[in-house]
Amino acid sequence: MTGWRAWAPDVAVGSVVLLVGLLEVVDLRNPEWYVDDPRPALTLLVLGIASAAALARQLPAVALALVWAIGAMQVITGTQLLMVELAIAVVAFGTARWGSTATVLVSALSIPVAATITVLWIDPGVFYSALSTAGFESLVDRTARWSDRWQVTAAVLGMSVLGVPWLAGLAVRFSTRAQQSHASQVVAEAERDQAEEIARLREEQARLARDVHDVVGHSLAVILAQAESAQYLPDADAQALKRTMDNIATTARSSLDDIRQVLASTGGSAGPRPSSTDLDSLVEGVRASGHEVQSTEFGTPQPLPPELGAVAFRVLQEMLTNALKHGRRGEPVRVERHWEGELRIEVQNVVEPGTDETQPLTTARPGGAQAGGGQGLEGMRRRLESVGGRLDVRRRPDPPTFTATAWLPVRSR
Repeated sequence: MTGWRAWAPDVAVGSVVLLVGLLEVVDLRNPEWYVDDPRPALTLLVLGIASAAALARQLPAVALALVWAIGAMQVITGTQLLMVELAIAVVAFGTARWGSTATVLVSALSIPVAATITVLWIDPGVFYSALSTAGFESLVDRTARWSDRWQVTAAVLGMSVLGVPWLAGLAVRFSTRAQQSHASQVVAEAERDQAEEIARLREEQARLARDVHDVVGHSLAVILAQAESAQYLPDADAQALKRTMDNIATTARSSLDDIRQVLASTGGSAGPRPSSTDLDSLVEGVRASGHEVQSTEFGTPQPLPPELGAVAFRVLQEMLTNALKHGRRGEPVRVERHWEGELRIEVQNVVEPGTDETQPLTTARPGGAQAGGGQGLEGMRRRLESVGGRLDVRRRPDPPTFTATAWLPVRSR
């Protein structure tokens, strides 16, 4: 709400107070006013009270100041008390509910101070008579003296009534703040849950990208190696060519099955994860492509939990992919698996001089063309770190070899 609509409830309250006050002040049976008639001053008093009531919500500090100004004017001019002044309770509520901290404190002090001033203004001797210890009046006489002053009693009760709406305004103030705090907490929790869900989805997206990268990169490397080896087969050896094409089809089919499994895992219906026994299938797949692989296993193999088996499979898959892409043709790829409290996988291959295998998916092609452009080593490192493992890559100049070593805990964290 903006403009006059925001002030509509306040104007309505002020109008009601003004109407009630005018009905109290104006004698409808004798509407003529005389010079010594007190009603003009009373009318001004009513206007001030109505204005203060209208300002209580939007400008509580101004409303409080206006009440004090009206009170001071009433004391100075000796204007009589009116019942409509009970509308000051609206100001008391407004200052406690919508006022600033300073306004709340000033309004709290204003209630007893105003009550004291009002009583002293009506009868300055009332406190003297109540506190007198001279013994000239008995307790009964002093009680009668107090009860006779109905104006004092009415003033004290009127000021006391202001405390009730003031406390009500303060209670509503704290209740509203508590509700706002709770709402803010709910919003913060919702935002945190949303951020966690976004982070989870991004991590799932990154995991899916790494899996697809590993599967496609490995299968394409094997298929490429098989296709290139077919170029060196004798033209008359149709059986060898047929075996090569069959290996290519088998590799492509296996890759397609892996891709389907990876995509199914994003929907929560993942198939069986790779295990430690599947590592041998990776080695055999590279051998089938025509590359020599020297595989050695030390220690006693142990069953790996599903999450560790999947990481070991993907890491060895990426290592062999890099070896196929960058390794020198005709040189063997050495694969070692050590079971010594933890699983250590090491893959070593001879590379051409000047080959930078730290960018494992950027492959030099004849004629200077470049293929690929991924994050193989970074993907392996993230996979290993997610299960408490680590990765080390080293290059030796003589002979130029590249060694990738991965450590995995035998048990998941």
